[in-house]
Amino acid sequence: MVKVNGESYDFAGFTVLEMLEKLGFSAERIAVEINLEIVPKASYSATTLKDEDTVEVVSFVGGG
Repeated sequence: MVKVNGESYDFAGFTVLEMLEKLGFSAERIAVEINLEIVPKASYSATTLKDEDTVEVVSFVGGG
């Protein structure tokens, strides 16, 4: 199980990009952190989630 923004999911073995697609996130306007380390966008398709990883997905919101 992988914890994403406080919720548990069966995403072990998924890439970050696959996880984002399953959860409906657009990779363009978010940042991903795994176990307190920022994942570069260029690595989303090559970074595989492991059992017990803790993931935070943060969306950027424009405004003024």
